[in-house]
Amino acid sequence: MLLNNKVALVTGASRGIGRAIALELAREGATVCVNFQKNSAKAESVLSELKKVSTNPHCLVPFDTSSYEAVEKEITQLVQATKTLDILVNNAGITKDNLLLRMKESEWDEVMNTNLKGVFNCSKVAAKFMLKQRRGRMVNIASLSGEMGNPGQTNYSASKAGVIGFTKSLAKELGSRSITVNAVSPGFIQTDMTQSLNPELQAEICKNIPLGSFGTCEDIAHLVVFLASDQAKYMTGQVLGVNGGLYM
Repeated sequence: MLLNNKVALVTGASRGIGRAIALELAREGATVCVNFQKNSAKAESVLSELKKVSTNPHCLVPFDTSSYEAVEKEITQLVQATKTLDILVNNAGITKDNLLLRMKESEWDEVMNTNLKGVFNCSKVAAKFMLKQRRGRMVNIASLSGEMGNPGQTNYSASKAGVIGFTKSLAKELGSRSITVNAVSPGFIQTDMTQSLNPELQAEICKNIPLGSFGTCEDIAHLVVFLASDQAKYMTGQVLGVNGGLYM
């Protein structure tokens, strides 16, 4: 297994891409800490799935990633309990889509606080422990929208573009301590969000995707596992697209 004896924290792991990442990390031997904010029932369900995958002491870690105080408290307690934090996956994210002239200030702020400030908060706290260990893996979930933009998503696109710049800068700061920081940039993935699109729109989108279909959450999870493992020890500051060729 690629991740035996590793401890991983995955934010926003109660569903979708986060859930798939948590399960794939566990399959490769990691002890997985599932972060969530609101949906405790779904988080409990993910924990049950993890326990079927392995006997490692997987756990739930509820906190709001947009609150630095909460992040610092919970990650510190987590490291005290596990004695290490080897992998951080910054996956938590939300959308509040609207055209710019109709967008409320609260819609801008909520998206930026979760999608970008949340990455700052978790990375800053995790980095303190990883620097002491002189090792670590951080994987940030960006988005195709942050690379090419998307109408009605100025807030979301800006937040994910910020994650990309953050990833590259932090990789340069932490590289000398054997800590890698990379980003995965999903395109259209089969999640609750994309499944809510009407079938006609989905078909129209697929016409522009060279591989002809939406990706799966597992497509993202497999790449995250690779980046979290020693197989990717000489990769840092990279943004890897998983989008079926829609953006090259």
